[in-house]
Amino acid sequence: MAFYQKHQEQAVNGTLEEVWDFISSPKNLKEITPEYMGFDITSKDTPEKMYPGMIISYKVKPVAGIKTTWVTEITQVVDKKYFVDEQRIGPYAMWHHQHILEPLPNGKVLMKDIISYSPPFGFLGAIANSILIKKKLNEIFDYRTKAVEKKFGTYVD
Repeated sequence: MAFYQKHQEQAVNGTLEEVWDFISSPKNLKEITPEYMGFDITSKDTPEKMYPGMIISYKVKPVAGIKTTWVTEITQVVDKKYFVDEQRIGPYAMWHHQHILEPLPNGKVLMKDIISYSPPFGFLGAIANSILIKKKLNEIFDYRTKAVEKKFGTYVD
């Protein structure tokens, strides 16, 4: 089974409280996901804030416009520091995503992501990663970077 990691960092022009409130609310996921992904939360009565053990179900179109179910569990939450989501059902053989916030000296925030994943289908998944998956993840996180900048303004040091 192939295993990959993606690391992403973004300095955010917002306070720790503002950025945490935004990223820890499931309702904001759609705002930071490209429209072509067809992202819709299908969980009923999703609370405003994530908590450990929370299950969130979605419909997404990760490849060729084909809708699939993705279910994640929020496995860890440390208020205003980090949370972790792990796929329980979905397109990956394994998905573990750490969302980390670190205060910067100027009162702004460094947002870090560590995505650990394994594509499905063994060696075919490794080929798919080199051709498609890695590129899609980069596109999704580039979109998210722009969406966060739109929400909080462009970071200025």
